[in-house]
Amino acid sequence: MFNYRVAAIIKRELKEKLFSKAFIVMTLLIPGLIFVFGGIQALLYSTDSKNLTFDFVVEKNELVSAFQKEFAETKFVKNQGYSFNYLSMTRDEFKTHLETKKDVLLKEQITGIYYVPATALTDKKIEYYSKSPQNISLNRELDGPINKVLLDSYFSNKLLSTDELSFARRGVDFTGFKVSKDEEISEAGYGNLIIAYAFTFLLYISLLMMGQMTMQSVIEEKGNKIIEVILSSVSSKELMTGKILGASITGGAQMVVWLLTIVGVSSSALLALPKEITLSVQPDLVLFVIVNFFIGLVMFTGLFATLGSIFDNPQDATSGTMPLMMLIIIPFFIALSMMENPNKPYAEIASLVPFASIIVMPARMSLIEVPLWQQLLSIALNLVTILAIFPFAGKIYSIGILWTGKKPKWSEVVKWIKTKS
Repeated sequence: MFNYRVAAIIKRELKEKLFSKAFIVMTLLIPGLIFVFGGIQALLYSTDSKNLTFDFVVEKNELVSAFQKEFAETKFVKNQGYSFNYLSMTRDEFKTHLETKKDVLLKEQITGIYYVPATALTDKKIEYYSKSPQNISLNRELDGPINKVLLDSYFSNKLLSTDELSFARRGVDFTGFKVSKDEEISEAGYGNLIIAYAFTFLLYISLLMMGQMTMQSVIEEKGNKIIEVILSSVSSKELMTGKILGASITGGAQMVVWLLTIVGVSSSALLALPKEITLSVQPDLVLFVIVNFFIGLVMFTGLFATLGSIFDNPQDATSGTMPLMMLIIIPFFIALSMMENPNKPYAEIASLVPFASIIVMPARMSLIEVPLWQQLLSIALNLVTILAIFPFAGKIYSIGILWTGKKPKWSEVVKWIKTKS
């Protein structure tokens, strides 16, 4: 199928896409956007409320000074500019106080009221009253200093030393060590998670972008009748092959630029990252991502090109875009879920299933050691899928590219598949 006519079409596609200003801008912009979105996500999950005012009511009067001292030394409280009004009340007195403060709370003149009953020394249950009490990040930050005061008070008569109290307050700190067949056992930080996130987002964005670009190109050529001129010189199969390979080479070149950026950042001596987030990108992983991604581009650009040939405008094509997009979106979310636990059974299955493995397998390889046979199997299954579906896609493309007028029904598209070549 590959001949000089297909080569000419590939050259035309590369000239239109690879050297376009929009493509160059997106190639340079996407890596930056990933870091921006990552920063925005971190910001959204952080506590962004400042200068809040609270009543902090304690039933046991002797604990008031302890809470006051502990909060004064807590960096989080000082940095956020929180203001606490410390009070000591019995349960009945607190009920009366809460009634008098109800209007103040509703008008948000104070943010909330904390109440530490005497029973908190045994069950650690703290009450919080506010117009918006589900402030999880606030409670998580105050958990440490409150717990410290409660523990100090509980063990004050147990003849424990300062070091013993410090040990009792300390949480468990897990340190992970990666065990692999060909490498020495080493401490595993968060670098692999960052790489997995980067690969997942890059593959997701590029597959969607290149697929949509290919579909839009086919629809435009069909709409302005250029396709009829092109088909006077080449066959529909040659045209489809040229467009798919041209788009795939374009997307592959873009991915190479992005991967080189990641490798450059991870190996740069100028970037002094903490040990726990040091990036380490293995050459075999980069090679697999490039080969795997090119196969994925051939699959998806072929399907998007086929979809574009059926319709005369992007609005009509929307009805058929969603199933194709689901083949990209669902694996994207599976890959993200692996960041918590890469050994989930469905993740291993998805890393081998055609279409899904394009995104899931690179993320899985970034997090754990994947057997070579599974890597090769995922590539082989995708190649078999291409060989299985493209004869049908070619039939649809050859008829749909010349179809004009009314929007075809899906039953008619099925009939196109059944026609003899």
